[in-house]
Amino acid sequence: MKIAFLPVSLVFSATALAASVPAFAQSAPQTILIGLAAPLTGPSARIGKDLQNGAQLAIDDANAKHPSIGGKPVVYKLVAADDQSDPRTAVAVAQQLVDQHVIGVVGHWNTGCSVPASRVYRDAGIPQIAPASTGHQYTQQGYATAFRIMGHDDAGGNFTGAYAVKTLKAKRIAVIDDRTSFGAGLADQFVKGVQANGGVIVDRQYVNDKTTDFSGVLTAIKGKRADLVFFGGLDAQAAPIARRMRQLGVNAPLLGAGGFVSQTFLSLAGKDGDGVTALEPGLPLGRMPGGKAFDTQYQARYRAPIELHAPFAYDAAATLIAAAQKAGTTQPAKLVAAVRAIDRPGVTGRIAFDGEGNLKDPAFTIYQVRGGKWTVVDVLGGSRTVAK
Repeated sequence: MKIAFLPVSLVFSATALAASVPAFAQSAPQTILIGLAAPLTGPSARIGKDLQNGAQLAIDDANAKHPSIGGKPVVYKLVAADDQSDPRTAVAVAQQLVDQHVIGVVGHWNTGCSVPASRVYRDAGIPQIAPASTGHQYTQQGYATAFRIMGHDDAGGNFTGAYAVKTLKAKRIAVIDDRTSFGAGLADQFVKGVQANGGVIVDRQYVNDKTTDFSGVLTAIKGKRADLVFFGGLDAQAAPIARRMRQLGVNAPLLGAGGFVSQTFLSLAGKDGDGVTALEPGLPLGRMPGGKAFDTQYQARYRAPIELHAPFAYDAAATLIAAAQKAGTTQPAKLVAAVRAIDRPGVTGRIAFDGEGNLKDPAFTIYQVRGGKWTVVDVLGGSRTVAK
């Protein structure tokens, strides 16, 4: 009987191959999904895309470091969903993201979407970090899963009210709000800030977030001889308000507090935007600790300037990733606890949350349009280091 022998080299190769298969299989990274909910279509699409771009940069930076969770390699992937800035759509989008098993969500952009969507995330037990929803009510619901990466409107409205009276010396102030939870809430806090500083509200007018003709409300305000007009609403409507004020001869400055300071406003308002003043949560980009480097990275990647909130979306996504790395798991309860305990330096400044989920010690910046550009006038609040 003949006994066949395999060549030693072939036996060694086969053995090595067999041994290598399990190791190769184990080294394949697990994909971890992070949701992004924002308006990707409609009048606010440019801001939604800006948020998506910022979050994607955080994902890319994390993946470049070959991350692992619990000793196992992972790769992060952003799942973007369009909420159209519509509350009902936002709820549907939130459920879609939950059904796709995202570990957390960067979103939504506006408070009117974040509030109803937050219930879906609460029920699923996953963290939601809003990059720009400033309505205080979002974090006043008692949900352990709700966080925000910038200051809220109670503080912003109070700062703006005080600024209108003490710095701009306004004596007869008119208010317009868009009746959304964001705009109305902001206007309410502004009125409180004005009254607390001895100012007088001579008129309050109402529109909705679809209004395009502001002639009626501005004519009424002109009749009240207002020397300052505050608008609680967003850039896409603030720009036509500024234009119509000029056309009607309303000789009063336009003031806003959140949602004005964007390229969209400048494009829509044109020369009629000059002199418009607005408060925006956060430090100006050039004074954020990581702002200049982020701006360079963003423009190199997307060949376009930052629209508004991309750095905050970056920090929101990076915070979810940092929490997962710290927790060593994506198990929802442990991940939420890790987000709540986070204290880390971000592009926009220190990232740490209070008991409600609000950013601790937030800063606000006053901007004014000068020569067709948003120019920093003052920085209020906060104690974060300002990069020179």
